[in-house]
Amino acid sequence: MAKHIFVTGGVTSSLGKGIIAASLAKLLQARGLRVTIQKFDPYINVDPGTLNPYEHGECYVTEDGAETDLDLGHYERFLNIFTTQANNVTTGRIYQTVINKEREGAYLGKTVQVVPHITDEIKRRMLLLGTTNEYDIIITELGGTVGDIESLPFIEALRQLQWELPEEDTVVVHLTLIPYLKAAKELKTKPTQHSVKMLSQEGVHPDIIVCRTEKTMTPDLRRKIALFCNVKQEAVIEAADAPTIYEVPLAMMREKLDLICLKKLNINNYHEPDLHKWKEFLDKLKYPKNQVTIGLIGKYIELQDAYKSILEAFVHAGALNECKVQIQNVHSEFITPENVGEKLANLDGLLVAPGFGHRGVEGKILAVKYARENKLPFFGICLGMQMAVIEFARNVLGLKEAHSTEMNANTPDPVIDLMEEQKAITSKGGTMRLGAYSCETTEGSLARQIYANEVISERHRHRWEFNNRYLNQFQEAGMVASGKNNENQLVEIVELPAHPFFIGVQYHPELKSTVENPHPIFVNFVKAAKEYSEQKTTVKNPLLQGEII
Repeated sequence: MAKHIFVTGGVTSSLGKGIIAASLAKLLQARGLRVTIQKFDPYINVDPGTLNPYEHGECYVTEDGAETDLDLGHYERFLNIFTTQANNVTTGRIYQTVINKEREGAYLGKTVQVVPHITDEIKRRMLLLGTTNEYDIIITELGGTVGDIESLPFIEALRQLQWELPEEDTVVVHLTLIPYLKAAKELKTKPTQHSVKMLSQEGVHPDIIVCRTEKTMTPDLRRKIALFCNVKQEAVIEAADAPTIYEVPLAMMREKLDLICLKKLNINNYHEPDLHKWKEFLDKLKYPKNQVTIGLIGKYIELQDAYKSILEAFVHAGALNECKVQIQNVHSEFITPENVGEKLANLDGLLVAPGFGHRGVEGKILAVKYARENKLPFFGICLGMQMAVIEFARNVLGLKEAHSTEMNANTPDPVIDLMEEQKAITSKGGTMRLGAYSCETTEGSLARQIYANEVISERHRHRWEFNNRYLNQFQEAGMVASGKNNENQLVEIVELPAHPFFIGVQYHPELKSTVENPHPIFVNFVKAAKEYSEQKTTVKNPLLQGEII
């Protein structure tokens, strides 16, 4: 049976429990242990699939089609493994299971209560991955903040597990904030003391306290936290702000977070951490040789978590190209025919982001037109690919009212249309085309060159598709369908061979980009942007075009 590490949070949200959990998992994995992470979220939604990105950031989709919390993206990017439906559980899913069982008569007439029925289901889910014999350690991140009403059943379930399991089988890591008061010029420990006290009142005693801080903690400060929070001094861990999340594993290794956990879990069969690939990546990330500016055209740009996987994929691809990728956010609602040239003039590449709904669509179409006509490297993801199709239909095929039936149900030319099997669906949750589907790339295409494979697999999250009734018109005019699903012939990839780099994909490649395996489309897109940037520099300075005499 696997051993368990639980990560809780206090004082405030958004402290980075997911990054701490992923960093700890990375260190344990680097020491030869089999590790996975799961996230328990206290909200009542069954999954984040119906949540606005402004509410909860991006919805991360796993290989098996689960719509999950964005922290699962961190887990996959750090550990280079796939997560599944089992790695993300919400209060909504817990209650749904218990209520369904009650309706079936599974509780034999008993009064169904939070304790024991809800907590028993939480505990069952917490231990589920550990029963597969695939892992040595399961890290469980509890969403929310200690003291939240929604979190109480999860904390109670954790208390029971601490009591039920052997002492050397569980570790509780509590992440808190040590705020710095500028006026007093000192770090304050009182919020952490209150947070740990609140956790202890619920019967859960942390073994390790990880302190988020802007300033270096003194030994006296650590001693004070250890004394008032009833932990060993070496178990008070400093988590100072880092320039990049990818430096956090090395910071946690310096603090010996992994060794303290291994000692408490009584695990001895480990070796020195092998992090040479990670350090190579960090070295390239910190010391780039070039810089490119990529425009990200979207409608959720005020919240960076809405495009988290895309931004991280650019970090991975930039490091591989030894190039710093500067993202310039451009709100699609504010792009007009009059200002599109001004807004996009200084870019080296353009990415049109995914999304739903009609808001900002015309701005995205204008941006695609600019990239196509000005030979600017272009990459469209999901809705971004559909915008490229609509733009081409309107401005090249002459279908002036071409649109997607998502935005205009009465368009005379629905070049993007709802899948047939989707037309009868009224329920919104978990009913899209979700998870991994195969795609066959065309020989001689940019897609085949990028992937170097005939058949690929990528993750989807959408309802609308390219309308194959128009396929011949598109191909005759120069937009090629270079990737299709080989089961139902749905178009997955479109490209313009006459353009230096113009590709749109129906799926979400950003979801499969990791530190150790940057996604090839992002890698090639950044490379194309770098070449475009160099070409611009050459044109601006004619002396660079030949020998200086």
